[in-house]
Amino acid sequence: MLQQTQVKTVIPYFLRFVNKIKTLERLSQTNEKQILKYWEGLGYYRRARNLLVTSKILVKEKNSILPKTLIDIKKLPGVGDYTGNALLGLVYNQPRIALDGNVKRIFSRLINKRENKINFENFVKKNKSKLFVSGRNADFVEAIMEFGSLVCKPQDPHCNICTLRNFCKFKKSNKKNKLTSPANFNKKNYNIFCYINKNKQIGLTNKNNLGFLKNFNLPIVKEKKDSIKIKNWNFLCNYKNSISNKTLNIDLYYKFSHKIPKGLNWYSLYDKKEFIPTFNKKIFRRLENLY
Repeated sequence: MLQQTQVKTVIPYFLRFVNKIKTLERLSQTNEKQILKYWEGLGYYRRARNLLVTSKILVKEKNSILPKTLIDIKKLPGVGDYTGNALLGLVYNQPRIALDGNVKRIFSRLINKRENKINFENFVKKNKSKLFVSGRNADFVEAIMEFGSLVCKPQDPHCNICTLRNFCKFKKSNKKNKLTSPANFNKKNYNIFCYINKNKQIGLTNKNNLGFLKNFNLPIVKEKKDSIKIKNWNFLCNYKNSISNKTLNIDLYYKFSHKIPKGLNWYSLYDKKEFIPTFNKKIFRRLENLY
């Protein structure tokens, strides 16, 4: 859940999830539909699917034990260097660092060098004797990520309370290297086009892939381009929607149709017994006002 998602966002989902599914064995026996229901609203649903598949592998093939090497743990679905290092540090107290954006920012500021100019894997290897000195590696791998999130923040870092300020070249230098500007990745603008009919149904397809909503039924979604004018569609509203670490700026359009357009299937706006993502439910609520 913590992949690409802040701790404060994850906490209520995590507590609900582990309250429903208390053991690895129970997780491995749960069907995908139920897992997705518990995950609903958190976004990046591929993580939930990977978690389910991983639980089955661990129970059936690994005697319910997580692998202890980075090579082996990365063979599990959805586990790369970042997650693998985090798990090995947290679970087995291995001297590992999960190199997320927060940690990279700390190292970048300590040596006052732009992130895109640093080989972070080499940096960790060269400074291993300085980084892993307490034996509390599980605490350290978590603490350094939180330190970047709460103290060495992207904007307005709390240098006055920072315990590293005496060693920080960024703090001491009059010529501070700017942070590498991230791509405008967290802010996306979309037009969503909805075909609806007099029977209070909406046309949906599972062919759209927005990355964070893959393989789920969606209306027609297109990235917004300011230069293109929308013709022959009725504008309903503009609204903001947050999914995981993405903020979506959405213009919602609709059109009544007697026949279902090619590639779509009718789905009742009111029949929500089958799992649908929160993303769709918000669209449904706005369209319901038309009837």
